[in-house]
Amino acid sequence: MNLLPVSSSRMNGVGYENNTMYIQFKDGSIYAYENVSESDYRNFINSPSLGSALSRFDKIHPYHRV
Repeated sequence: MNLLPVSSSRMNGVGYENNTMYIQFKDGSIYAYENVSESDYRNFINSPSLGSALSRFDKIHPYHRV
């Protein structure tokens, strides 16, 4: 899984593999968000504010620290 660099005050990178989206935060921690469709991933990565998108996203998808 490759993380793409993102422009965000909270995140360094975002990646996607096997219906799981990975987010690396500024503190270096990586979280895996499960049951993410490719279209959900694309919508997330293309949102104008990744922080706002994440606030909605983590209420929908189960996640855990990697």
